[in-house]
Amino acid sequence: MDALLGEPWTLSPSVALRPEPFGALAYHFGNRKLTFLKRPELVAVVRGLAAAPDVRTALENAGVPASQHPAYAAALRGLAATDMIRPRPDGATAEEKSA
Repeated sequence: MDALLGEPWTLSPSVALRPEPFGALAYHFGNRKLTFLKRPELVAVVRGLAAAPDVRTALENAGVPASQHPAYAAALRGLAATDMIRPRPDGATAEEKSA
């Protein structure tokens, strides 16, 4: 089992996502990295991280089959390596913070 799936993550506040026909472009304004998100499902997962209690829930909400969770976890690790996404230290979802 992948520990990442049970952790709360979010899009970095320095990152903007621009929708594209293939998925999205992710641009980090701090480190100037540009990343192509080549699957619309991955874009849905990344956008849903802040509202989900953990990565597994974000994957489920985006309709990613459980058999593909390991591949998506690897992709998310790649995004984390360039600070496109980051752990939510307090664990609160965006909805819980606004309540």
